[in-house]
Amino acid sequence: MSCKRLIVKILIAGAVLWYALCLPSDLFKGEKYSTVVNDRSGRLLGARTSDDGQWRFAPTDQVPEKYKTALIEFEDRWFYLHPGVNPAAIARAAVQNIRSGHISSGGSTITMQVVRMSRGKDRTIREKIIESILATRLELRHRKRKILAMYASHAPFGGNVVGLRAASWRYFGREPDELSWGEAATLAILPNSPSSMHPGRKRTELLEKRNRLLSRLRERGKITGEEYELACHEPIPEAPQALPSYAPHLVDRYAKVRHGETVTTTIDLDLQTRVAQLTDSWSGELSLQGINDLAAVVIDVHTGEILSYVGNADQGRKRPGAQVDILRSPRSTGSILKPLLYCALLQDGKMLPHTLLPDIPVSIGGFSPQNFDMQFAGAVSASEALARSLNVPAVHMLRMYGIQRFCRLLKECGLTTVNRSADDYGLSLILGGAEGTLLDITRAYARMSESTVKAPADFPLNDKTALWWTVDALKEVNRPDEIDWHMISSVKKVAWKTGTSWGFRDGWAVGITPDYAVGVWAGNAGGQGVPGLTGARTAGPVLFEIFNLLPDKSWFTEPQYGDYITAEVCRESGHLAGPYCQNIDNLMLPKTAASSDPCPYHRMVDGESRFILPPAMEWFYRQHHPEYRPLAKAIPGTDFVPMEFIYPEPGTTIFIPRQLDGSIKGATFSLAHRNQKATVYWHLDENYLGETRYIHQMAVNAEPGPHTVTVVDSDGNTLSIGFTVGK
Repeated sequence: MSCKRLIVKILIAGAVLWYALCLPSDLFKGEKYSTVVNDRSGRLLGARTSDDGQWRFAPTDQVPEKYKTALIEFEDRWFYLHPGVNPAAIARAAVQNIRSGHISSGGSTITMQVVRMSRGKDRTIREKIIESILATRLELRHRKRKILAMYASHAPFGGNVVGLRAASWRYFGREPDELSWGEAATLAILPNSPSSMHPGRKRTELLEKRNRLLSRLRERGKITGEEYELACHEPIPEAPQALPSYAPHLVDRYAKVRHGETVTTTIDLDLQTRVAQLTDSWSGELSLQGINDLAAVVIDVHTGEILSYVGNADQGRKRPGAQVDILRSPRSTGSILKPLLYCALLQDGKMLPHTLLPDIPVSIGGFSPQNFDMQFAGAVSASEALARSLNVPAVHMLRMYGIQRFCRLLKECGLTTVNRSADDYGLSLILGGAEGTLLDITRAYARMSESTVKAPADFPLNDKTALWWTVDALKEVNRPDEIDWHMISSVKKVAWKTGTSWGFRDGWAVGITPDYAVGVWAGNAGGQGVPGLTGARTAGPVLFEIFNLLPDKSWFTEPQYGDYITAEVCRESGHLAGPYCQNIDNLMLPKTAASSDPCPYHRMVDGESRFILPPAMEWFYRQHHPEYRPLAKAIPGTDFVPMEFIYPEPGTTIFIPRQLDGSIKGATFSLAHRNQKATVYWHLDENYLGETRYIHQMAVNAEPGPHTVTVVDSDGNTLSIGFTVGK
């Protein structure tokens, strides 16, 4: 073989190799795209511009038929016949350019334009030759359908709008496959000269050019005469429109965590729209009361998917705080965590559904919880305490369960904001001492609802019987519409709970059915409190209106045989029935309930079964229960004591308050006595303080250090309590 022939073969091989490798594997590598967020069906919820400020949606393989027909007719009628380059079109363009004396036509095919878009080079003869070669290579790599999709995804449409989907939304406010013939024709001609034919400028030229294209489509039988007439009467858009903003806070979040991506969410656009309209309406009303922010979320219990996400009532997002995504903002939880504690205690067997709990004044390490109505019932069943959201019984429940255990439980339930130590939270944890997000808490409620059916292994509250009793108590919470669902069968049942934080800063309402969990928060993003801002009054009505938007399917069913035990329970105390209990119910209980304590309140007195509460509980209880029969004398052979300290608790460290004038009057000790007419004599250590009758309160003033207060009643009964005065 001659040297010349070898060189020729090498050159040919090199040319073939170059041709094979000349086209980059990814033509638009490094392109910056907008963050685009769609609903579960692919409908646009909102978008944010790319890093370079462009409305450039991610590429798609779909090109609507109307746009495709208009584009090919306008740009490249022989698109399906040529190999990427159309010699006839190039020759025709050359003749036109020579005749006009300047470049008036480029003769580029759609394929060549795709190459030019990817390269971003100046339009020169040399560049045109390169584009032609690369276009033929592109035709060998991809089918015509793919090339059309590449063009539609990257064509410039004027201003900062790139790609068909972005242009369709910016100019016509709809998806490309919903465009009319007039709209499709308008977008087909825009990339031909996007800077001079922007819809905001030279409208007459744009209109004439569009109508000429429509006329050609009619002549070639692509559209009917009627379609042509209708399309020609369509106006040209005045200026770019704002993109949809159905879930602005969710879109903002994805712009941070999945920047530049197209995200398909689980949001249902139809439901999202209705919930957003509802919250906007309520927000307008609440703002008149100084309550400016409102958030809501709807979760599908069966899948855990978020169906509606309103991070904050929108109202144009011009007011202060409207930008804050409340759904993910940590807020004081108020009473909204009480159902989790109630369920956990039932699951442990430490408490039964209606166990009687103390509801009396208490001070623990300086923490003195109060019920919302500032009243004390003396004793109240656990289920009633939950339904009425009583604070003092909740504190007793937390002491019973353990603060550290409850912190761990909340984390396992998905509350990501519980990140301080148990000692830091203390007993106020159950009354709003912790912070939580509406999204986390609603998800936890949703998992509770889900667990009543299938008890997922990764959720800590999974005893179906404990969950059933929890739901049973929550359905008794008074509704804001004052409708008694027991009396009206058509009223939708909802198990729900409210919460109000200290200082009236946060109003919560979270509810569940077997199918949906709904969470609502009302307040001010800046934390300003508003008198009267309670969960029941502000968030509650919104919650029930949202539930009215949802399908009404079924209610929770009782646990199946094998998930529970049946036990005899004292009707009055809520404990397992003891030997002296007479009114007994057979209840389904968690299996762990078998080891709980029997009734401690029923005793035999003179051959009669009597219900006897401790003196402090009794003192408040009898004020609400005139039928209660107090015990006036000691029971032989027992440790009966007719009196009990209400404040302080044994072993407490107290601090003696100083008055505004600097004087010290002492700490007020309180005592309950079964005999309202009894006289009680008070002693501090060895010193006599005085006597009380009817209302047993005494001011105690002592130096820092340990002390003992001893009381003696007129019958000689004695009771002592030790305490420490702090410095």
